[in-house]
Amino acid sequence: MPAEPIPTGATASGGRAPARLAQAALRDIPWEVGVAKPDPTIVVDGVTRTFGGLTAVSVDHLEIQRGGITGLIGPNGAGKTTLFNLLTGFDQPDGGTWTFDGRSLGKLAPHQVARLGVVRTFQLTKALSRLTVLQNMLLGAQGQKGEGFFSALVPALWRGQERANTEKAMELLRRFKLDAKKDDFAGTLSGGQRKLLEMARALMSDPKVVMLDEPMAGVNPALTQSLLGHVKDLREEGMTVIFVEHDMDVVRDISDWVVVMAAGNVIAEGPPESISQNQAVVDAYLGAHHDAPLTIEDEDRQLAEAEAAIARESDGPGTGTDQGGKAR
Repeated sequence: MPAEPIPTGATASGGRAPARLAQAALRDIPWEVGVAKPDPTIVVDGVTRTFGGLTAVSVDHLEIQRGGITGLIGPNGAGKTTLFNLLTGFDQPDGGTWTFDGRSLGKLAPHQVARLGVVRTFQLTKALSRLTVLQNMLLGAQGQKGEGFFSALVPALWRGQERANTEKAMELLRRFKLDAKKDDFAGTLSGGQRKLLEMARALMSDPKVVMLDEPMAGVNPALTQSLLGHVKDLREEGMTVIFVEHDMDVVRDISDWVVVMAAGNVIAEGPPESISQNQAVVDAYLGAHHDAPLTIEDEDRQLAEAEAAIARESDGPGTGTDQGGKAR
């Protein structure tokens, strides 16, 4: 049974109450693929996506714990970003179902998914470079009254809301230390600052689930620690975080639970400390039998295969010798 919840506001060495709650909820569940979580917010069942003859995603069952930070890791081409695209409406699967708080997300467009409370960022940031930082932030606000053609002609309908949105945007920019850049074009920001801007913009919609696709990619070390702190803050505010990352030090630092994908499948789940102990994970990253010594039979077989490949290349078109015996 999971440990008893820690009272709101309680703290202990190693983290504040929300972090402790998420870790306690996941502490005693088995390290098994598809294991049921105590309080899942996203549930995936039988989701598949193929491109031609390639199966990019094939997830039988996956649950994401509410209020925790779930790291999604795997080699390049494992299907992590494709799974993100499916869950957020940027792509549609060949089959399967996925739900958020019991509500199906199938067939919903990305903006509809976002309105329900599931937002994402991208590995390659999507900041609008010819708008200012503040204008980018205001685009993230939901339900803006001035977006309609006729309502836009009546400023009294939307001026109050716009002031409130601007105040909220500035508060977030101060939090992410971008307030001094509010009037700069987003295209002038560094790569790390764009990552911060995209995360801040996502928070304008007051999301329940934040999905981050490689938030640390291309970020200099000075900003990496800042980004890590902001990701942890999302959990402290009660949000559920799912993030794709390759840096295992980052994964171990901030994750409550880790899901490992390879060749489109989920091959392992567990707390960060369990992943390095899992042989399936080691094989997925380094190749099966990477640390096993070759037998004489294995060496003879590999040598024969190499000699056969060389022979095929030598016999192929454009090879051979001319009448003088010179290679051509």
